[in-house]
Order: sequence, then structure tokens, then C-alpha cells
Amino acid sequence: MKKIEIIDKTTSENLSLAYSDYGKGQPIVLLSGWPLSREMWEYQLESLVEAGYRVIKYDRRGFGASSKPWGGYDYDTLTNDLNEIIIQLALQDVILIGFSMGGGEVVRYVSQYGPDNIAGIVLISSIIPYMKKTADNPEGVDAVVFEDMIKAIQNDRIGFLDEFGKKFFGVDEVDTPVSTPLLNYYLQMGSEASQRSTVECAKSFSSTDFRSDVEKITVPVLIIHGDADSTVPIDASSNRTARLLPTAEYKIYKGAPHGLFYTHREKLNTDLLSFIKNNATKAETKVPEKEVAF
Repeated sequence: MKKIEIIDKTTSENLSLAYSDYGKGQPIVLLSGWPLSREMWEYQLESLVEAGYRVIKYDRRGFGASSKPWGGYDYDTLTNDLNEIIIQLALQDVILIGFSMGGGEVVRYVSQYGPDNIAGIVLISSIIPYMKKTADNPEGVDAVVFEDMIKAIQNDRIGFLDEFGKKFFGVDEVDTPVSTPLLNYYLQMGSEASQRSTVECAKSFSSTDFRSDVEKITVPVLIIHGDADSTVPIDASSNRTARLLPTAEYKIYKGAPHGLFYTHREKLNTDLLSFIKNNATKAETKVPEKEVAF
């Protein structure tokens, strides 16, 4: 494990971001979902590295082995952390891949720091463009859903994560796509975060409006979402993002839950490599494609 040292611009506090760096070639930066860490990407890592790419995955502040400050969980600060990773590792022609909450840093980065250093972006099961239902966002999710979630975390964080993991991977009385030991592994991964970071990031991903950020994206985009995702419903998220980005490739995985990085890992890896190979260097935005996986 390696660490990048940063100075929090809001508090002048010294922080460290834990990251892993494998392979050589065009850089791919993987941004994890809430409430997991960089280790969630283990089923993508070998496929990407063996295909000839340099893969960097890091723990968002407050999660995994990174520093756990009291504040700085808004998307502007989190995106500044991503920028520090890119600057300090001298990355160029980057492919940014964001899962769930990680999609927020991806689109905010392109919006705030520009597309010049980005060859393409991938949004997987992403919370983009705006999760919370408001008067001008009627397609969003009722605010009470997030309020209840935060109360449950504050009352019994580990108990909440245990139940959340089952929904995350689509486990019910009929389907068990993830083994109990693996569910326990992801539970342990989520428990490594602090309660503060877990709550504050939930507030951020549920209430941050990325619609104007999405409108600024000009690089090639791949959007992937499962139509059985009950954690981030597809109608409130990627279906809308695809309408905002008509030149993006959009792949809908039939029957896939939120945690498709595991349940549909082989198809995901194939689709990621296809997109990345098509954007090995900065390229023109491509013709839209919509695919439903059977």
C-alpha cells in the first residue's frame, strides 16, 4: 500500500490517501462506491492490468486506509483529492471509472478541471445526475429515504451495513448471487470507514446536483447500470444521464443489482476493456449505443 500526502485546503490539516498502483501503460483510475474502499475492485484489477494498462485505485478520505478527518466530504473537496492523485502521480490521458458515489468525483472533475487530461470516463451504477427528489427534480428519490438511512447508520452502523449489503447485491429468499463469506467481507470493508464519513458522504451523494456538471462533459462516456438496481434506481439515475449525454454508450444489464462489479463481473470487464481500447488516446466522442444485456 502506498500513500499520497495532501493538505486539506479547508482546514490546512495534513492528510494521507491510501492507493495501489499496478501495471504500465495508459492510466486508469478507479473510484470506489459508498461505503466500500479501493479493495472492491479486485475482480476488475487483473483483467485491466493484464490487458496492458496502469491501474490506480485509492481510498476516498474517511474510508479504507486513508485519513479520516472530521470534514471535507463535499464533492468539491473529494474531487480536489482526486486531482491530487492525478497531479502527484503525473497521470495523462486518464480513463476515470467511477462506481456509484464515485461517479460524482468523475463528472465533477471533468467539469471543474477540464477534459484536457481525460481520455474517457465510465459511470457504473452511478448516482449521477441528481438523486434527491426536489421541486425541480421530480424524478429523484424521496428525501425521507436518505433521512431514514442516515438515522439507521447513526443508530447501528454495522447492523445497517449488514442489511444494506444484501440489497446491494440483490440477495433475497430466492436469489443468492453472493456467498455469505463474501457478504461478510464487504461488510468488513464498509465497517473500516468512520461513522462520520459514512454519514457525511451519504448526505453528499444524495443531495449534490450534478446536472450542470454533466452538461460540460465532452469526452467519450460509457454508462453501465443494472435494471434491477434497488440501491440506485436506474430511472432516477443512469436513464436520465443517458438522456443528458446522447453521445454516450449506454449499456443496461438485465437483472443486475447495484453491485454488478461482482455479480456481472465478466461482462463488465469485457465492456470496460472494449471502451478503454477504443479510447487508448484522446479521441472524438463516439456515436451513441444502447445495449441491453441478456
